[in-house]
Amino acid sequence: MRAVVQRVSSASVSVSGEMRGAISTGLLVFVGVEKGDGPEDLEYMASKITGLRVFEDREGRMNLDVKEAGGALLVVSQFTLLGDCRKGRRPSFDRAEETQKAREMYGTLVEKLGESVRVETGEFQAHMEVESTNDGPVTLMLDSRKGF
Repeated sequence: MRAVVQRVSSASVSVSGEMRGAISTGLLVFVGVEKGDGPEDLEYMASKITGLRVFEDREGRMNLDVKEAGGALLVVSQFTLLGDCRKGRRPSFDRAEETQKAREMYGTLVEKLGESVRVETGEFQAHMEVESTNDGPVTLMLDSRKGF
């Protein structure tokens, strides 16, 4: 499972012009499910996302997680995070999980994240428009298989 995590001062996602999810301070999280991902990958990703200390404390140090900072999560499914661009010019998505299993894994991740912090989402497998104001900017990449 892969994720790109951005600290934001605001973020929203719309489908066909209709707002589906929005947050102010928090993390915008793009998530891609890889073939073979299982419960360990879900646990790792949920723990990492909610535990990242990327918000500033009173001394200006990145020392607070999203909950301690009073923030929320906007979690958006994005299979293109599994795109392999090493050969040619067209990305290969062979590593992305099949749709139904990816939908279930994404849903379970959202549920786990929601146990500790407010979570907004987009719409799985829809064409979405995401707007965000990256704060910092702070952008991090996570991989449950620790490939990077």
